[in-house]
Amino acid sequence: MARSIEHYMRMMPKASGRGLRCTERLWYPSADVYRTRDGWIVKVELAGVSADRLEVVLEGDTLRIAGSRLDETHTETVFYHQLEITYSRFEKTIRFPCPVEGARVESRYKDGLLILHLLSPAECE
Repeated sequence: MARSIEHYMRMMPKASGRGLRCTERLWYPSADVYRTRDGWIVKVELAGVSADRLEVVLEGDTLRIAGSRLDETHTETVFYHQLEITYSRFEKTIRFPCPVEGARVESRYKDGLLILHLLSPAECE
């Protein structure tokens, strides 16, 4: 329980002297999960995330996808007019009704969509 609370506290934006800094907003990518005959398909929407900034971990019944999306378009100070895209670290955790650790993983990452096929022989109730 303490570990869970500690995790969420780390994800909370830190207040600066003038409110929250826009680069510290929380980002929760959207995901779809499908059950197949041979395992699971997981699609995660990660527009603007470089593949080399992704980490995928299977542990027990949990899939954790973490990484960061950076705004690398500015080399000088700018004043924002409108800011809707979140640039920060993210973590998406998906729990399955059965263990997925040890499953063979096939992955594709194209046009901002990460598609994972978890091939798992374990039966799931």
